[in-house]
Amino acid sequence: MVIRHATLDDIPAIQNLLQKVYNRAFGNHATYSSAQLRGQQTQFPEGQFVAIYEDRVVGFCATFRIGGDLALAPHDWRTITGSGFASRHDPEGDYIYGMDVCVDPELRGLRIGQRLYNQRRKLCQHLRLKGTIIAGRMPGLSRRMKAVGSADQYLEQVKQGRQRDAVLGFQMRNGFEPLRVLQDYLPSDTESLGYAVLMVWNNPQVSQDDESKSSFNQNQRTVRVGAVQYQQRAVKSFEEFEEQVEYFVDALANYKADFVVFPELFTLQLLSIEGRIGDPAASIAALSQYTERFKAALTRMAVAYNINIIGGSHPTREDDGEVYNIAYVFLRDGSIHQQAKLHPTPSERSWWNIKGGNTLDTIATDCGPIGVLICYDAEFPELPRHLVDQGAMILFVPFCTDERQSYLRVRYCGQARAVENQCYVVLAGNVGNLPNVENMDIQYAQSCVLTPCDLPFARDGIAADTTPNVEMVAIADLHIDTLRAARQNGTVLNLKDRRFDLYSVNWKSK
Repeated sequence: MVIRHATLDDIPAIQNLLQKVYNRAFGNHATYSSAQLRGQQTQFPEGQFVAIYEDRVVGFCATFRIGGDLALAPHDWRTITGSGFASRHDPEGDYIYGMDVCVDPELRGLRIGQRLYNQRRKLCQHLRLKGTIIAGRMPGLSRRMKAVGSADQYLEQVKQGRQRDAVLGFQMRNGFEPLRVLQDYLPSDTESLGYAVLMVWNNPQVSQDDESKSSFNQNQRTVRVGAVQYQQRAVKSFEEFEEQVEYFVDALANYKADFVVFPELFTLQLLSIEGRIGDPAASIAALSQYTERFKAALTRMAVAYNINIIGGSHPTREDDGEVYNIAYVFLRDGSIHQQAKLHPTPSERSWWNIKGGNTLDTIATDCGPIGVLICYDAEFPELPRHLVDQGAMILFVPFCTDERQSYLRVRYCGQARAVENQCYVVLAGNVGNLPNVENMDIQYAQSCVLTPCDLPFARDGIAADTTPNVEMVAIADLHIDTLRAARQNGTVLNLKDRRFDLYSVNWKSK
């Protein structure tokens, strides 16, 4: 039996375990989505544990840090956990909040739950926090409600030993003190009739009056990004296109950038090779022949120049026969990731017959999780919020706009996303023209790196920008520790002050 930190690779196994444990009580909603589990691991990786037995996940524990003023007050599950993403995590919080502990029901004789509780207790003591707060389920309540009359009476009888509840009894034996009943904590928990018991374990190694706090090392660092304002011009071969791209990759690598970002649809430059005007189907067919060469070339550059490349976007015909506008992300470890545009513009739908994708996930990089939103997607605030809930602190927005008003829609929305999500937003667009390529005849761009609008950040919320409609690069250093501090102690606290009791972003699987 091994207890270790959970990883992204564990997510499918954790979901299977949760379904097995909670299916009877919660039905089809028994498990966290992969996005929620990524969010938990990103927010507080030190607090997510799995138990491994015979090479499989048989136990799971999810936690986050939070202030006692919030966790000890009346609350419900959705509000306190940030809708399951652990987005209420506070690196300066003086308590650990036990979000979930579950054990494979077939292996409950192996003291797996006890081991997970012990590991969580060790973490609390290591961080010198005041204690651990949980909301304990009351699975015996639904069977005994008629006899006891109320949830408060049920809790009182469990404390007196007149009623037995397997979950509450286990927690009390582990030193948790029941404080009060929480009504409507988790309405979907039918066994507990939606109730839970607020419980606390006080760390005996720390005085409850001690205001000192210890933050776990979160590998805070500076991330250098470069946004390429790419000039569209006719090329005679794929090699000429590759040479132009590599020029910017090389230049930004010399500046020791961690990321280089190219614009949306910048690969349409390849249609100029044969001066093709053609219909949309012929154009897509022509582009498709370059897809693998494009991916191979940028993978080589990412590794050779030791830089992560956001490869703009490239219309791609997928196995289902549909055409998607896909941003390929080439990491310097040699891996390739992709993010399809979810909202094609009316022009993309009518001219290129581009379909919208259905998934939006963060991408794990050596600089932390990032999100990619292609142009129009940045104008839908639910999307960046979904990425930030998964832990993204930098959002990359490759865009392609033909005139100033179109550009300003993306620019203003990008700035709004930076403010409301307290994150960095990097925009990269095309300039120049491709006279013989339909739908790419004129361009307008002013690429930029945007920040929240608060005292620690750049004046006007702009870390760097370019001269409009001139081929050049915007470079900026993004301070992740400053962003974390602003989210907890800024002039305004957009993420912390969300009303989870009123609204949330619920992502539907498709």
